[in-house]
Amino acid sequence: MLSVLKKFLFEEEYQTSDSYQKTDNADEKKLQIAACALFIELAKADGKFTDEERIFIINHMKTCFNIDDDYANELLELAEKRVKDSVSIYEFTGKINQHFTQGQKEKLIENLWRLVFADEKMNAYEDHLMKKVSLTLNIEHKKLIEKKLLVKAELGLN
Repeated sequence: MLSVLKKFLFEEEYQTSDSYQKTDNADEKKLQIAACALFIELAKADGKFTDEERIFIINHMKTCFNIDDDYANELLELAEKRVKDSVSIYEFTGKINQHFTQGQKEKLIENLWRLVFADEKMNAYEDHLMKKVSLTLNIEHKKLIEKKLLVKAELGLN
């Protein structure tokens, strides 16, 4: 099941399966929560968590995990509680480091940049958190910037 989750999050050509839904696997659910929590942390980096950001995260989780609305909302709620109770992002990046390859972590960084630029702008707090997340995921700064520029180019931003 972890391999399906990894494919969903990180392989662009992955075709979702209709049979893949809510998981009862505790490790996989923790991994889903950790990934969702990073998106929430990033969305809240500027001091607010907008409805647009919430919708972006829910839609991304639905697409990535091939889950329905109810489970996506449940996942978001669980991740929000974890973020509220967390001491640092290491709780989330540690879980990701245990299960993802370097390439998969780089794809996660790319998707996090998509959230940053969903409103077509980036503030200093979002930039700082992206650097912190990339460091804790052992992503080279060069790769962080490469992914940032890739997403900006895709969105037509300068």
